[in-house]
Amino acid sequence: MTVVYLVITKKVVISMILDREQVEQIAFLARLELTEEEKEQYAAQLSEILSHAAKLQELDTTGIQPTVHILPVLNVFREDEPGESLPIELALANAPEQAGGCFVVPRIIEE
Repeated sequence: MTVVYLVITKKVVISMILDREQVEQIAFLARLELTEEEKEQYAAQLSEILSHAAKLQELDTTGIQPTVHILPVLNVFREDEPGESLPIELALANAPEQAGGCFVVPRIIEE
């Protein structure tokens, strides 16, 4: 990644420019197949997004808590009361495979 440092009003702003190889790595990690045109397009778009994010570093955030919200955060909880369960037949109705009243899933842990 190429990092360009710009000095603006005594503050350092980092502008990040992604190249095609970095976009290919991101696409690989996201398991995306991109055309050459898309790689160039996403390199420009992602670089612009990162530049905008870096510009936010110019804001003075002293005295602001990291997780402050504009509106009060409120969780609405209901009482946890026992209720009637689904019948086994209904719960397993759309299961691709079942045995003995249970879901059958592929083994993911090797012995």
